[in-house]
Amino acid sequence: MTTLQPPVAVRRRRSWTGWGFIGPFVLVFALVFLAPLAYSVYLSLFRTQLIGGTTFVGLDNYQQALQDSQFWEGVARVGLFLLIQVPIMLGIALLVALAIDSGRLYGKDFFRITVFLPYAVPAVVATLMWGFMYGTRYGLVGDLDDALGTKLPDPLSADLVLASIGNIVTWEFVGYNMLIFFAALRVVPHSLYEAAEIDGAGQWRVITAIKLPAIRGALVIATIFSVIGSFQLFNEPAILQKLAPNAITTDYTPNFYTYSLSFAGQQQNYSATVAIVMGVITMIVAYVVQLRGMRKGA
Repeated sequence: MTTLQPPVAVRRRRSWTGWGFIGPFVLVFALVFLAPLAYSVYLSLFRTQLIGGTTFVGLDNYQQALQDSQFWEGVARVGLFLLIQVPIMLGIALLVALAIDSGRLYGKDFFRITVFLPYAVPAVVATLMWGFMYGTRYGLVGDLDDALGTKLPDPLSADLVLASIGNIVTWEFVGYNMLIFFAALRVVPHSLYEAAEIDGAGQWRVITAIKLPAIRGALVIATIFSVIGSFQLFNEPAILQKLAPNAITTDYTPNFYTYSLSFAGQQQNYSATVAIVMGVITMIVAYVVQLRGMRKGA
C-alpha cells in the first residue's frame, strides 16, 4: 500500500512556516548576542596606540590578559565570594522554601511575598540603601555608635567590604532562589509523602529522602545562575566604590576592571579581551557545576 506524498510546493511552504515562527527570535538573538560577541572578538585582535593608530596584534592581548595580575586578583576575589556567599544564599533560600512547603508556617503567603520582595528592588537602589546603612558617619552604623557609645567595625573597610557586598547580594537574591526551590517542591507527587507517612518516616527523613532528591535539578540550575552572577559582579562594587574608594579599587572585580579599562582608560581593545577571557572562565566553571550536578543525579 502506497502513501500519498504532499506536493513539493506544500512541503516547501511547511518548511518556511517553521522559519517564520522562529525567525524573529533568531534575528533578535543574532543582533543582541552574536553580533556583539563577534565584534568583541574582532576588537580583541587589535590595539590602538597614540603612535601608529590601530594595528592588528593577533593574540597579544590575550597573552597580556593571562599575565595581568590585576585581572587575576579580581578573579580570585570573585572566586572567594562565590565559595562563601553562594552556599549561604542558597542554603537560606532552601530552608525558607522547605518551611513554606511544609504547610506548618503560619501566614506562609505573606512570608513568601516578604522574602521575595527584595528581588523586586533594583540592584542600584538596594546597594545605595545598604551603603547608607553601612555608613559610619551618617548611616545606621554611625547612629548605633553614637547611641551605644561604641565603635563598631566599619562594614566598608578593606577587610569587610567583600562580606558587606555578599550581604547585599544575599538580601537581593534569597527570594529569587526560594521561588525556584518552592516551585520545584510543589510538583513533587503527594503520593510519595503518603507512602513515607505510612512507613513512619519523620520530617527530616522526608526532606533528605524525597524532597531534596526531587528538586536536585532546581538546585543545579540555581547554583549555575548564582555562579554566573558572582562572576558578573559589578553593580554593588561600582556603587560602593564612591563610599569606600580605598577599599574598592577599579579592578576589584573582573567586570569592574573591564568597565574601567574601556570607559576610564580608553582601552577598548584590551577591555574586550578581558571580557572574553572572563566569559570563557565563567562558561567553564558553570559547565563543571552542571556536569557534577548531573553526575550526582544519575
